[in-house]
Parts: sequence; structure tokens; C-alpha cells
Amino acid sequence: MKNPEIVQKIRRLEETVFINPSKLPESEAERGCPLTMRDIEDADERLRRFAPYLAEAFPETAPSGGIIESPLREISAMQAELDREYDCRIPGKLYVKLDSHLPISGSIKARGGIYEVLKTAEDIAFESGMLKKEDDYRVLLEPRFRELFSRYSIAVGSTGNLGLSIGIMSAKLGFRVTVHMSADAREWKKKLLRSRGVNVVEYASDYSIAVAEGRKKAEGDPYCHFVDDENSKTLFLGYSVAALRLKKQFEEQKIPVDASHPIFVYVPCGVGGGPGGVCFGIKQVFGDAAHCFFAEPTHSCCMMLGMATGLHNEINVQDIGLDNRTAADGLAVGRPSGFVGKVMTPFMSGCYSLSDERMFALLAELVNTENIHLEPSALAGMYGPVLLAKDPAMREYIYKEGIGDALGNSTQLVWATGGNMVPEDEQEKYYQRGVEERRKN
Repeated sequence: MKNPEIVQKIRRLEETVFINPSKLPESEAERGCPLTMRDIEDADERLRRFAPYLAEAFPETAPSGGIIESPLREISAMQAELDREYDCRIPGKLYVKLDSHLPISGSIKARGGIYEVLKTAEDIAFESGMLKKEDDYRVLLEPRFRELFSRYSIAVGSTGNLGLSIGIMSAKLGFRVTVHMSADAREWKKKLLRSRGVNVVEYASDYSIAVAEGRKKAEGDPYCHFVDDENSKTLFLGYSVAALRLKKQFEEQKIPVDASHPIFVYVPCGVGGGPGGVCFGIKQVFGDAAHCFFAEPTHSCCMMLGMATGLHNEINVQDIGLDNRTAADGLAVGRPSGFVGKVMTPFMSGCYSLSDERMFALLAELVNTENIHLEPSALAGMYGPVLLAKDPAMREYIYKEGIGDALGNSTQLVWATGGNMVPEDEQEKYYQRGVEERRKN
């Protein structure tokens, strides 16, 4: 088994940094990759075709013309607080990408999840002869399309947020939809789905079982589309479109990204589809100027384990004695996506893990400094800039990459993956837990 010292740290539930020795220069990484920039552009074009429909079906997307996108915001007060709290100096400027505030389902899953449902609907509508590419997709609001889609069902296994995006979008179009929810899923997410007419099936076990059961029940039914969070290229490409939008936001805010102005991106990671797709897109758009890290809970750092050992989906955190229990419900995944791990190995700079207690403390700090409310899992990325400033493995990475002189001009980008739809009473509980964790330390 590769990297036994990393495995031992993971087993001991230590907060761990893994620098990926298999990362390649962008030109070499792209050479062996089954996906290309053209695949991302194709996904972007599909989302643009659906934009007029989305603007009418979901009025909250009307101001952006039906484009589902989130704000990019500098968080200088949080940067100053992190510098003070951790006695460090985070290089460059700190930004947050607020996928927590994406319209329709309030998490990063509004990218890939909604995209896969839309692609499924488009394929069915094309095959029926009722829709052509050049049509105004607002016709999908007509009863004849709801009747068409009602003949089909969509199923997914989820810890919560993917289920929300799939359920809300599928129900709006008229599909029959079932979300198989693991024990980690929050009760409010189940209630919200049921209120939209979604069939929620609950399991006492974890994410992998919910996915396996969902897949099994969908097999053999030609009218059921199973959204496979572990292996879906469609989901992956839906997430990747974020990079094209980010490039535009950087241009609007006059934030340069090049060899002299590197970008460091920290994305919370569960099974890997969302963060993998986002980081793939970012590497395609920004190339060697982008340095991407997956962030995971110490109890569920399946992607780090899979990449460090080279075993990917052939190993589960429970195989080395971890319990896969974390308050970061969207990240409570024991076995990583083999598809994502293998595709992203040559592109990723590395992974790191952090404790639940630290996530909650960071959550409270972000509320106090910037008045931004996120769910705990979305704070996993916030520890990355601190590690870049302090961790020896990160310093060695900077030296090997030869980017030390450019650090002062860098952009530190934390990807906030969810939180906007969390009920206020739940938000307050998260905040109070964070205040308590800060008090302990």
C-alpha cells in the first residue's frame, strides 16, 4: 500500500495534509484525460438552452436570465481573523465562492444535480420528437411535457444536498422522483423534499448503502434514470461549468490569474463528483496557475485515502477503522468515486482533513466577521489557506512548484458548498456549537 505514513495519520484521526506526488503539468495531465474543454463547453451550451425555461419556472433565477450562478466575494475581515486566530499570514487575498447561495437548491449540487436532470429531460424530449435544439425551451412549461416526463422516474442516493437538487428539479419538470437518503441526512432536508412531492426512502446506514439500494431499485426499469453520484460523467461536467463562470467573475472584478498570480482553490469533498468537476473545470480554464485541494472531515476522508493509497474506490475508510461519522453530512462518505479519483489524480495538488470541531469554530468565525451563514461541511475549505501559510508539507509544495515569489499576488479561493437553505433554528444551533468550540480553544 502506498503512503503508509498518511494512512497511519488518517487511522489516528489526525488532521492530515497529503500532497499528491502524481500531479502532472497541465499539458501532460490533459493528454491522458477522457474529458476535454469541449465537453465543458457542451454542458455550458445546454444550460444556456434551458435558461429561458429556468427563468420562468424558478423566478429567483430571472435576474440572471435563468443562469444558475453564485456570487464571488472577498472576505478580508475573515482573513484578518484567521491570521490572528492561527498566528499566521495568509498570502494574497481571501475570497469565498458562495455556492451556498446558488438559486433553486442552495448548494453546489444545484450545478451537477440540476444539470443531469435537465440533460435527461432534454434527451427524452428530443427522442419523443417534441423538442428540437433551436426551440424556445419555455415550451417545457406546457402540460404536454409534464405528461411526457410523468411517464419516467428519476432516482438518486444522497446524504442530503444532491437529493435536494435532483428532487426539486425533477418534480418541477414532472418526473416521478425517489431520493434514497442515508442516516446522515438532516430531517429538514427530508421534509422539504416531501413537501415538493418527492418520495424519500430512509436508511439507517450510510451513504454507500443508500446509493447501492437506489441503484438496485432502478435497475431493470427502462423508464427510470438513476443519478449515479459515484460514477456520473454528466454530473461531473455540470459542476465543471462553474470554471467558465468563475473566469468571467475574475475578469469583472479585475482579479488576474497567471503564473505570477496563482490561484489556490479549496473545495469540500465527499464522494468527489462536485469538487472533482469544479477542480477539473478550473484546471482546464486556468492550467498550471491553479492549485486545487480537496478538504475532508477526519472521520470520512475517503478521497485522501483513495488517492494516497492508489486504491481509489477499492478502499473504504471503515477498512482502516474509521467510523465515517461527521456533522458535515454532505461529506459523510466512506468510499470515494473511482471515476473521479482516477480522472483527477494528475490534476490535483492534494487533499487535507480537519476535525468537526474546527469546522464549527470556523463557521462561527465567518458569521462573526462576514455575517455569512453556512452549513458545517461548507467550512472544510476555510482551513486550507491557514495550512498553506503554516503547514510544512504545504511549504514544501510551494518550493517544489517554484511559486514562492508569486504567493503575495495569489488568490485564495474557498468554495462554500452549502447552507443557504438551512432553517434559521438549525443555523443558530450550528453557530452556538461553533461559539462553544472557539471557547474551548
